[in-house]
Amino acid sequence: VQLQAYGGGLVQAGGSLRLSCAASGRAFSNNAMGWFRQAPGKEREFVATINWNGGTTFYSASVKGRFTISRDRVKSTVYLQMNSLKPEDTAVYYCAASIGSSATDRTGDYTKWGQGTQVTVSS
Repeated sequence: VQLQAYGGGLVQAGGSLRLSCAASGRAFSNNAMGWFRQAPGKEREFVATINWNGGTTFYSASVKGRFTISRDRVKSTVYLQMNSLKPEDTAVYYCAASIGSSATDRTGDYTKWGQGTQVTVSS
């Protein structure tokens, strides 16, 4: 059972990236999913979450209005569309599957984590 995050890269400030997180071995179609990030020297922080059917989403204040989380339950894939990127968005981004079906920003609710993908935003 794996979560594979990809789509990171180097982008200039103001640019866009779309991250994807594909589940293999087991579908997480009934689980809430989330994106977190960790910058060098900082703790891992919540970015966005989506409930099991995509009907509810939450965002951190720092990304609200710029990032959009979505999911394709058939493809067992979760996406994070990131627009108007800023240098402070630079971090390793992780996707994770929650133990429950409701959207949640609590790190402790997530029991399965992907390996992370690096996003670097240059000024």
